[in-house]
Amino acid sequence: MAILKKLIPLKTLLSFLGPGFLITVGFIDPGNWATNIEGGSKFGYDLLWVITLSTVMLIVIQNMAAKLGIATGKSLAVNIRENFSRPVSAMLGITIVLACVATDVAELLGGAIGFNLLLGFPLWLGALLTVLLEIFLLVSQRYHRIETIIMGFLGIIALCYLIEIIIVQPEWTTLAPAIVVPKINHSSIYVAMAILGAVVMPHNIFLHSNVIHSRKWGISEEEKLRVLRYEKVDTTIAMILGWAVNSAMIIVAAAVFSGNGVMVDSIEQASATLKPLAGPLAGLLFAIALVFAGIGSSVTSSMAEVNVITGFLGKPEDPKTFLYRISVFITAIPSLLIILFAMDTFKILIFSQVVLSIQLPFTLIPLLLLCKNIKVMGKFRSGKTEFTAATIISIIVIALNIYLLYSTVMGE
Repeated sequence: MAILKKLIPLKTLLSFLGPGFLITVGFIDPGNWATNIEGGSKFGYDLLWVITLSTVMLIVIQNMAAKLGIATGKSLAVNIRENFSRPVSAMLGITIVLACVATDVAELLGGAIGFNLLLGFPLWLGALLTVLLEIFLLVSQRYHRIETIIMGFLGIIALCYLIEIIIVQPEWTTLAPAIVVPKINHSSIYVAMAILGAVVMPHNIFLHSNVIHSRKWGISEEEKLRVLRYEKVDTTIAMILGWAVNSAMIIVAAAVFSGNGVMVDSIEQASATLKPLAGPLAGLLFAIALVFAGIGSSVTSSMAEVNVITGFLGKPEDPKTFLYRISVFITAIPSLLIILFAMDTFKILIFSQVVLSIQLPFTLIPLLLLCKNIKVMGKFRSGKTEFTAATIISIIVIALNIYLLYSTVMGE
């Protein structure tokens, strides 16, 4: 009986796993591919530390977002609308919708490129197929089934990159210090910021505060505290997996492209160059993982977009409503236009991630203020340690943004 009692919490924990993994697939999206390939091919292993720093930031921030959802029973979008003035709420809402547009650009372009590499489809057809699959998964599947599918996608992506690392055989003695030792200059700041924006994604913060409601808990503080403990484990495990996959992307790009003096300026070129340098299997795995990343991340981004739009407008998040249905499509329009006008997809993917990074303070600061507000959070308000850590994270993000803007404007 004693053994059985020990197994019950584990069983409960396993049943709780899911929300954190939805967030993880969101920051293993095609935008990450572009930034990680750019970072690895141009700067070798030097920017691996950005992935580590971003993941540490992510664990703190996503835990706070989930705790806000658990404590209030409402998403971040709804909490902002209810606790900030109308002008401030409107401004914040506009910035996050623009970030959602940038996110959709990355997800649909990535899915389109993946289908092009794998099956030879034109980009417009690949993007359309990605949208149709995304809608099918959202409309026809129950929530927990979507979680299972997304976790399956994540497992496929991770397996593909594990095999690729074995194939390319990186220099472990060289890359190990780069995981934790910062190294940056004026030439790498733009890509470093893009990597940061690709990992700590604003829409994921909003999403986590909402999807946590898929887990049922009671109204007592004891019940909320219990579910919060499970959430922390779920988030930490999922974020570490995301760190491993994102690090693997940079490692593969550094070992194959930077190690052979190859400059890469598109995902298509990365796939084409990967085959002769690392073998056809590596190229095939690259395409398969990209397709699953595009589809999986487009599903989670659409879930976030719907919550953001309905939350800031004060409308119910009901799949039967016209607003819900139109919210799934509206942010996909810019990416479809980009594909139709045959713009430089790689540069746009990089730029979209910088947009996310620039928006981050407009998500982090409201989250910080809400989690410190005892009227909003009650006994779940942030303590000194958590609040200090989140404040430091926000300062780092804002400082990096100022450096990025200065470097861009001054052309250094």
